[in-house]
Amino acid sequence: MNLMRLLFLILSCTLNAGGPGALVIVGGGGTPEMVRKHFVELAGGEKARIAVLPQASSRPNRGEASVEVYTKLGVGEVYSVTLDNPKKARALINKATAIWFPGGSQGQLYQELDKAGLVEFVRGRHRAGIPFAGTSAGAAIMSEVMIPNAPEKPGLIGGNTPVTKGLGLVPELIIDQHFIARHRMDRLLSAVMDHPDRIGVGIGEATAIIVRGGNFSVMGKGSVVVIDARKAKISNGKSGKLQSGSNLSLNILKAGQTFQFKGLK
Repeated sequence: MNLMRLLFLILSCTLNAGGPGALVIVGGGGTPEMVRKHFVELAGGEKARIAVLPQASSRPNRGEASVEVYTKLGVGEVYSVTLDNPKKARALINKATAIWFPGGSQGQLYQELDKAGLVEFVRGRHRAGIPFAGTSAGAAIMSEVMIPNAPEKPGLIGGNTPVTKGLGLVPELIIDQHFIARHRMDRLLSAVMDHPDRIGVGIGEATAIIVRGGNFSVMGKGSVVVIDARKAKISNGKSGKLQSGSNLSLNILKAGQTFQFKGLK
């Protein structure tokens, strides 16, 4: 284990001990092996039982690639959970020591969990201390105020960025993914100005944030953009009108850097 991974593991295990599980939130575009290994360590290493919830994807073999990847990393048990039988799905999720959400459509993922009556149960597993991880759609769904898709037209206009309800595993943050590669600054900025009590976090590809205890640390190859409007002056006009604001805080982070989002209002 290299020094960087050891420091992240110590941070994740000591901050907010006994509280909600750590979150490994990946911006899509491929998950670096060091991030996967860190998640495996959080899950219990060789004794881990990772449940893959692949409902964001519409592929017939959804979940199989994730099972293969984590099996090769030496995880004790990895399995894909279908929701056709909610009682069985609940049992499989309940026995897991960690949960992994692959990519696809975050709106579809939430809808399938909701249809199976598992949304609150999944939240409960996180509150009980189970670590969760996800990439792309699996990252976005961890927000409470969730961006399901792109606006019809770009622009800093009130209500322009569509939002729906996510799992709310880290309700303080609005997560956006593929952030740099897909030029998503305007949609996240607009969403933050619509919801200035939340902090926008745009995660680049092959990059992750590790959330625990009101802080997150960055791992991976790219950048993380943080937009904080909690101390800003936002002129919230009518929906469909131009937005304006002053004194918004902007942070650009890279691997090894941290951000505290609780206790600094």
